[in-house]
Amino acid sequence: MQLFHLDFYPLSSGYIDNCAKIQPDSAQTIPVELDKEFTATCILHPNSKYSADNIEWLFGNITVPHELYKKVNNSAVAVTVKVSSDMKNPLICKAHKKSPSYEEPCNYGIFLDKGYPPLKPQNLRCVALQHNRSVSPNLTCLWDPGERKPIFITNYTLRAKTGEKTFSAFSVDPLCRNLTVNLDTFPHYMKINVWVEVNNVLGSVKLKELQNDPECFVKPNPPLEVKLIPEANFPTSLLVTWIHPIHKATFVLKYNIRYCHVGSHVWEQVPQSATESYIESFRLQFLQPYTDYVVQMRCINQKGIGYWSDWSPNATARTPEAKPESKSDLWRVYEEKNNTVVKLIWKDPVKSNGKILGYNITVEENGVSAERHVVHSKEHQLHIKGEKMFIRMTAHNSAGVSPVASLVVPRSSQVLRAGAEQVRWSVRDGQLWVDWLPPSGSKWLLRVFEYVLEWVSVPEGKRDWQRVLAKKNASSYSVLLKGNFEPFVRYKISVCPIYGVKHSNLYYNLPGDKVTVEAYLKQGPPLRGPSVEATETQKNSVHLKWEEIPVTSQRGFLTNYTIFYKTGDNEQFVVVGSEFHSHKLTELASASQYVVHVMASNMEGSVNGSDSSLYTKKYDDGEIEMIVVLVCLGFLFFVIFIMMFSLKKREAIKKRFWPKVPDPSHSTIANWSPDCPTRADTPKEATLPDVSVVEVDMFDGKSLCEEDKTVLPLKKDKYFSEEHSSGIGGSSCMSSPRQSVSDSDEGDSCQTTASTVQYSSVVASGYKGQTPSLQAPVFARSESTQPLLDSEEHPEHLLEGSSHQRSAYFRRGRGLEQLQMQEGEEPSCSPLNFSSMEEEDTPTLTEDPPGPATGYMPQQNGYRPQ
Repeated sequence: MQLFHLDFYPLSSGYIDNCAKIQPDSAQTIPVELDKEFTATCILHPNSKYSADNIEWLFGNITVPHELYKKVNNSAVAVTVKVSSDMKNPLICKAHKKSPSYEEPCNYGIFLDKGYPPLKPQNLRCVALQHNRSVSPNLTCLWDPGERKPIFITNYTLRAKTGEKTFSAFSVDPLCRNLTVNLDTFPHYMKINVWVEVNNVLGSVKLKELQNDPECFVKPNPPLEVKLIPEANFPTSLLVTWIHPIHKATFVLKYNIRYCHVGSHVWEQVPQSATESYIESFRLQFLQPYTDYVVQMRCINQKGIGYWSDWSPNATARTPEAKPESKSDLWRVYEEKNNTVVKLIWKDPVKSNGKILGYNITVEENGVSAERHVVHSKEHQLHIKGEKMFIRMTAHNSAGVSPVASLVVPRSSQVLRAGAEQVRWSVRDGQLWVDWLPPSGSKWLLRVFEYVLEWVSVPEGKRDWQRVLAKKNASSYSVLLKGNFEPFVRYKISVCPIYGVKHSNLYYNLPGDKVTVEAYLKQGPPLRGPSVEATETQKNSVHLKWEEIPVTSQRGFLTNYTIFYKTGDNEQFVVVGSEFHSHKLTELASASQYVVHVMASNMEGSVNGSDSSLYTKKYDDGEIEMIVVLVCLGFLFFVIFIMMFSLKKREAIKKRFWPKVPDPSHSTIANWSPDCPTRADTPKEATLPDVSVVEVDMFDGKSLCEEDKTVLPLKKDKYFSEEHSSGIGGSSCMSSPRQSVSDSDEGDSCQTTASTVQYSSVVASGYKGQTPSLQAPVFARSESTQPLLDSEEHPEHLLEGSSHQRSAYFRRGRGLEQLQMQEGEEPSCSPLNFSSMEEEDTPTLTEDPPGPATGYMPQQNGYRPQ
């Protein structure tokens, strides 16, 4: 508790006599009770310059409201306030002029100490513990001081009086709850008075005296060496023994015994009337054979006064064995892939009364002698040879054999009797319940003795079951499943009615048709979503497929799947049922990338699967092949059309691409020479002897015009002289300077495709009888519209290489030459001199004499004026 220092607030004048005082006043802090009203009075000195109207009260620097003031007289003012913990020290009385004045104010103050008075203790009780084999002289008393802390220093005093002696114990704890006083020697035969005193600066209280015999304060120790002893041939009883904790000369004790199964927290107590005697053993009866029990004991004064001792430590023992009182819980499980294989499973008898050493199984089939099997495990596999098997089983321990458990096991393919109807499950208060209706007609035709409720965890396959007795005339059932069910685990729960059948004067249990439902004790969101893949991708559609989420990851019944597919910023979705594991997306964009994922949902939430990318095709399957086929067919039709059109218009096409080239032998240029007179046309010949092409030098030094040489005209269809006639823009078959012509007339068909242009004649340089100069030949303009030969079109070929350029010329047969000479034609001056390939003196061939010259006159160099 805090102690406030009291001091007078200094006077402005420096003298106490001419200021003021506060009542109450103290040289120390003044204790006041919180939440109570406190009144203080400020009294001015008789010689003070101030009056009551000049007095102001303050807590620290906070002014007390004037509504709380009370004017006592002209020199005294009282104030009444409710004390609270937030009031500041000191409480000041201040006298001063309110208008501006040179008078010094008068101040006086006191300090308040705030707290609570002590509370009266409640529920006083005292105890003296046993020490060794006697009672300890220390008496410990306890009480309830209350919850309010007094704040001030509070003194607690415990006083105990025996005879003329008083013993005390002290404490300054503000909330002291117990004290121990030493009595030197415990007074066994004297009264003891006990009380508690509590005081602080605000007051004191005293607890009413507690007066009792000393035995009323004693708490003995629990019984010593408690033992639990089983006895042979007594499987339902145990013997309890112990030792007295205190000598009977001090006082006599009585006992209390309680026991329970090991692991249980429900105790059963032996009636106290059975253990009131001063005894050291007791026999527990009506216990379960071969069961572990725990026993505890405590003791108290035989008079029933004082305190019970604490419970003794546990004493544990097992009752002896007895023969089983109940039969085994027999059931069967069919093999999924083989209806002739069945596995028998069972539980030990509820009241096995000992350790089961083995099981005897008898199997009987129609027409087959009974088989006996001794099994030491809790399952056995059998093969059904007939339509059904009749099974009987017993369990045995060291004390005897259990009752018989029976079961009829038909083939799984056989039609069974009616099963339960409208099987449903529900969760109530965190437990699984199953509801169903009895089979139809079971009230009159078939009687159901009991029901087997079986549940199997998925996918672990842990199996358990329980039996429910059938109720007479029951219209419905609602049963709590007594199993260790886990949250987020799926269970297959089956309800199977059990009918009674008689065989060989023995009754057997015949299971009916079972009805199965799936259930969860608690559902949660799926752990993961499915992974999706594209199996068939087309131009505008894709077929998606995903695997079902494992049952362990579903954690509930799936309600639907949601497929999300996105391309660019466009995201769409489609919802499908939980029974589907594939879906075809349509109306997709071709040649596009899509990101797809599938979200799995149940009643408690949803989870997305992993993303998968896919690309739609630019063309559907077979579309490219169809395009190729259509293109090929179109090309084929086009080719056929072109062929038919060509056949129909073949004459026009022939004239367009292969125009008829006139025979150069009929051209006037063939009979025209720039330096020789014109002569008459040479008559046509019926036949033309063989013509061969020879090469001569253009400028071999001989005269191009010799009168003594015979010049014969060329045949009109065999005109191949390169120097004298050529087509511009095209050439005949003999256009090349070194081209040879065969002897037949077929060469006439090869004609030029160039446009018709005027002909020109090559005029060699030099005069008759003179050696020609190296000057290039020139062309003379002709009015002929016949195509030029290639050599005429390109005269520059004549000057290629050296000056001894080779030229081709036609040599007629001798018959033709002689024929023309006989006709009396004068030898003309040839523009070119040709030498024979066979005979040097053979006259050279010349062109047929041109017709009358028209148009331009031949010139020696360039054009001549007309």
